[in-house]
Amino acid sequence: MVFKIYYQPTKTQNPKRENTRSMYVEADSKVTVMNAVEHQTDYNIEQVEALDDATLEYEKQNPDFKLTEFDK
Repeated sequence: MVFKIYYQPTKTQNPKRENTRSMYVEADSKVTVMNAVEHQTDYNIEQVEALDDATLEYEKQNPDFKLTEFDK
């Protein structure tokens, strides 16, 4: 399953909507995604959402779409 993660690029600053970024990760569960991002980045996770097939196809139309891979 592919998850879309909304995050702030740093944990040291107060979150601002204007700084929110997103990335896509393929994983078995939301917990797996959250653990990978928390342990392998300095990002402040705002939200993680699972993408259904239709939403994933829509997101893939964005030229900046790419799956992020983390060490397991």
